[in-house]
Amino acid sequence: MSSPDVRVVGRVVKPHGIRGELVVDVRTDSPEERFAPGAVLATRARDGASGTVTIAAARPHTGRLLVTFEGVAGRDAAEAMRGLLLVVDAADIAPSDDPEEFYDHELEGLEVVDVQGNRIGVVAEVLHTAASDLLSVRRPDGGEALVPFVADIVPTVDVAGGRVIVDPPEGLLDA
Repeated sequence: MSSPDVRVVGRVVKPHGIRGELVVDVRTDSPEERFAPGAVLATRARDGASGTVTIAAARPHTGRLLVTFEGVAGRDAAEAMRGLLLVVDAADIAPSDDPEEFYDHELEGLEVVDVQGNRIGVVAEVLHTAASDLLSVRRPDGGEALVPFVADIVPTVDVAGGRVIVDPPEGLLDA
């Protein structure tokens, strides 16, 4: 999960080939802007280390991007970047004009209740999978529930009100 002042716009998945190209999972609606040659992105490593990278090139590849960073040449250098989060300052992200679209950071931290008003937990993270997006909900007991982020199951998102209303099918929230 990202800290409150930064937003994840991508994650380095793995190296691609031998020349330093990287497979990046994109988590932004503006990849053409965020991953344009010359764009500078902040980075966060799993160990908490931070830095910056400059985009040298990017191209689409099977639902992801293949990205080359300036100064990263060869597979070994690319391998060292595996798992790196690519982040931007939250203030640099304009709000969405579409009332049915949300940025991950708008959802993280919202209270999750069912249609009867029973508290389910808090959105800890938005997970992007090949099948659909999932809300990772931290339960009051410390457990986790994964809720498909689709209109039939999540009929209401009230960012201003600080909550998400879910209508889960039977068994979805059973521990």
